[in-house]
Amino acid sequence: MARSDVQLMLEAKAGNDASFEHLLQRYRTPLVNFLYRMVRDSATAEDLAQEVFLRVYRARHGYEASAKFTTWLFRIATNLALNRIRDTRHQQMEVSLDATTNEDDAAPMELPARELRVDQFLIEQDRTALIRRAVESLPEKQRIAVLLHKYEEMDYCEIAQVLECSDAALKSLLFRAYETLRVQLAPLVGLAVSPAPAVPAEAGKRRLS
Repeated sequence: MARSDVQLMLEAKAGNDASFEHLLQRYRTPLVNFLYRMVRDSATAEDLAQEVFLRVYRARHGYEASAKFTTWLFRIATNLALNRIRDTRHQQMEVSLDATTNEDDAAPMELPARELRVDQFLIEQDRTALIRRAVESLPEKQRIAVLLHKYEEMDYCEIAQVLECSDAALKSLLFRAYETLRVQLAPLVGLAVSPAPAVPAEAGKRRLS
């Protein structure tokens, strides 16, 4: 049976570097992909991922199994990514939100399926680009919440811990993010934009931007 993140981290805390290496291999790819979507540069994402794991390793002796390992990991990653973005805000990189971070990044795009016509493929590429731009245009914390929710498939409680906010504040954050995306992406489905539904009372107690 595969050992849990907590087991591996406690073993690393006790001095077992092999267990920490196992954690690194388990989360390196999702972490790099998350950072790539944040900073939009492959080399920077790789560097930040190394820094995240270095910080986790240095802090291993103080680790307590009171929260999910992924919460701790992505909180560190989020803070590092935000710092890097703020330091290099003038750099605007034209890359795909869904692109992977490997040597194939620069390879020519190929049709994903033989039966997909070229015009269909180009429409799908336009659709992907529109979604990417819409997500990238969100305020920082809204964008992080969407990435963690949709791409990392974290639940509300874990995302709230990563962003260090209440569950109610997180719900309000995601509500506003998805409402913005719904308006911006309405042309994709050819639907008229209707007024936004009211924010639940519990979600409106505290708002983040």
